[in-house]
Amino acid sequence: MRLMSNEILVDSYFKALNLKLDEEFLELLLAEIKRRKLNLEYYRGEVQVS
Repeated sequence: MRLMSNEILVDSYFKALNLKLDEEFLELLLAEIKRRKLNLEYYRGEVQVS
């Protein structure tokens, strides 16, 4: 996960939420987002979720 850019990480998290992927996977992504101290609200408007 450390090789992922912040944008890819957050985009992956939002896509995983939309696809209702496994809760453990979501928690793994969210833990990394928190470790990096990223603000999801900031990225919500910038990341294209498709």
